[in-house]
Order: sequence, then C-alpha cells, then structure tokens
Amino acid sequence: MKSKRVPSLIQWWFGPGLSVEYIFISKDRRPQNTYKLIRLYFRTWLIHPIKRRIAKLYVLLLQKLFGLTVIAITGSAGKTSTKDMIASILNQKNRTVFSHANITPTFNIPTTILQCTRKTKYLVLEMGVEYPGDMDFYLWLVKPNVGIITNIYQTHTEYFKDVEGVSREKTKLVKALDSNDFVILNKENEHLKSIASKLKSQLVWFGERGEVSASDEKVSSDGTSFTLQIGHTKEEIHLSFIGKQFVSNSLAAVAGAYAIGATVQEIKGGLEKLKPAEHRMNLLYLKSGAVILDDTYNSNPSAAKKALETLREISGKKQTVAVLGDMLELGENEKEIHKELGKYCSSLGINYVLGVGNLAQNVVSEFYKKSEVSKYWVPKAENSYDLLKPFLKKDVVVLIKGSRSIGLDKLVAKLA
Repeated sequence: MKSKRVPSLIQWWFGPGLSVEYIFISKDRRPQNTYKLIRLYFRTWLIHPIKRRIAKLYVLLLQKLFGLTVIAITGSAGKTSTKDMIASILNQKNRTVFSHANITPTFNIPTTILQCTRKTKYLVLEMGVEYPGDMDFYLWLVKPNVGIITNIYQTHTEYFKDVEGVSREKTKLVKALDSNDFVILNKENEHLKSIASKLKSQLVWFGERGEVSASDEKVSSDGTSFTLQIGHTKEEIHLSFIGKQFVSNSLAAVAGAYAIGATVQEIKGGLEKLKPAEHRMNLLYLKSGAVILDDTYNSNPSAAKKALETLREISGKKQTVAVLGDMLELGENEKEIHKELGKYCSSLGINYVLGVGNLAQNVVSEFYKKSEVSKYWVPKAENSYDLLKPFLKKDVVVLIKGSRSIGLDKLVAKLA
C-alpha cells in the first residue's frame, strides 16, 4: 500500500497530498457484505471528496467575509489536550468550534469546518500526521492564522524513517504561514529551535525562557498547579489535569490564545474550568484500596516517561505498579525504544512493571533482567486483568498506559 502510486487525476479528486491509505481500501477494511462494501466505496470515492471541497470553500469564505480565525495544532504529543485547552480559553471570548477526538483528521477536519456558522469566531483544528503528505493535504484544505507545534519526538516514525522526517512533515504547518500570522513553538524542543530563522510569521515561544513560561509546578492527586508568566504578568493556575506534561500543553494553548487577544482572566478561566478527557491521567479508586491512574488514550516514549514520573510523584510512600502496553508506529528501532522504557522504570524506582503486547515484552525483560518475563507479561489485553489482579491491594498506585489499539481501556473498564 505505501508504495502504490496514485494517478494524478485521482490524487486531484481526493485532494493534494492525501495518502494512498485514505484513497484505496485495503483488503482488511473491506466488508464481506456487498451492500456495505458499495456504501464504503461510495463514501470514500464520492461523498468525502465532495465534502472536502465544500469545506475548503466554506472556511475560506468564513475567513474572508466574517473574520474567522483558524488555529491549527500539531506535534508528537499533547495535541488533543492543547486543542481542548485553547478552545476552552477562546470560548471565554467568543463562539468557538473545535475538532473532536478519536476521528481521523482527514475526515474530522472537513466535518468540523462545516459545523461553523458566520457567528463562529474561532476554529481550532488538530492536525495529526501519520503519513508523508498529510500536512500538505491539511494546508490545501485550510490555511490557518495560528500554527502551534507542541513538540517533536520519536513518534510516528513507521512511515517517516526517523524523527527528522517527522519534523519535516509537521513543520510544514508553520513554514506555510504569512507575516500576519502567528507561530507558537516549544522553546525546550531542539527540533523546533532550528526552524525559527526560516519562518515568515510572528513567532511566540513557550516553555523555559520563552515569552510564556511556568514556574513552581506542583502535582498532586487533585491536579497540577503552577505560576503562569506571560511577559511580566504572573498568574496562579490550577489545572484539573494530573501531570507536569499538561503544564507544557497549557503554555502552548496560552501562547496561542494570548497572541490573538485573549486576556489573562480569560486564560485563567478557560484553563481552570476544563476537565480532563476520558483515559487521560484519570484517577480511579477501587474498593480494594488500590488507586488506578488511567492514561490509556494513547502512548509514545515521551508521554510514557512523563506518565511514569507522575506515578512516582503522586504515589508518595505507596507501592507503584506500571502496566505498559505496546507503543506503536515507532519504526525499526521499536524494540530498543521499549527496552529504554524498561530502564527508565528502573531508574525511577517503580516497584513492578507489567507488560501487555509483543513489544512490551522488551520493557519487562529489561526491567527484570530477563528472569521474570513470563510472570509479568501477557501478549494481549484480554489477559491483562488476571495479570494485574494480585497487585490490586491497599497502598498501591497503578499506572495503565499503552497505544490505543492495544485495548488497555477495556482493562480500566473491567476494573471500574
């Protein structure tokens, strides 16, 4: 599928840059039922291309005639939380429409655009990149006024060979913006520092030594608090989100919102009223006395390490158990990356590590030095409850995290 060439006329019809995976229907996606198969082809080859063109013209009309401001967010981690945060802030100012989670952006973005009306002032779009050309397609569909890149890490490298390939694709977003537009970048990310000189737009840095920064970060089971600094202005913020990674996400959201006129009061109100989405560092208290930290929405190496740090931070003197599923789309170095996570668990002093999935076996073997793999590992999420059950005791905090397709959210549902 990856190597299949798309004839130019077909590519034009579907949209420039749209990956072959979204054009041709692979065998594993084809329904056996003839009627359902015809419907799938009808939607894929006719309805969606027409819908994209309508959305493309519609959003341009709203931008030109009604002053719609489009904010686009990409990055290796934190996109969805950042999107929710900036949408919550901008909702304090005026009518805001934003894309919803768990839908592929190639379908989600046109649908979200068509939810706007002439009274909509802000449109917040999450632009996740999986295949080469994805960002070209998004930029053909809509030209943002604000581009935010949360970070660039070793994720989604399955189709990009390495992190440099990921960086080239994601940074197309901000390189396409004009002098009247705003670019929001993470000053703590080396891949983003290197592109600053190539930008035409107005640049706002967030993070340490950025125009928008944080200090006095504190994490507890009640959430995360910090001192927000925008220029010379300081404000105390308390997030309902658990984990310092959400401070970085909030800084990205603050920088984007402040650049287009949000006040400090609107920023504080928007951040503090927002509640975490399902499966994003949610706490679950079991009758046994065990506490579950549910972060099963998705996983990548950076996010997994942040979640483990949070586990240690909120556990106090309690025992810690990390249930870690496979991290997917990491390319040819996936085994080594999982072993690295096992080493990181050891360095943090995690008491027990349980693995779910073929790749997670590498985490467990590295943590236990290969002697206890069969005791602390299962190949599928269906078997994970029996693996975890002996650890569900009083004074134990359990982190559950893995890529979405591993299905660890079903384990959390069973525990609840």
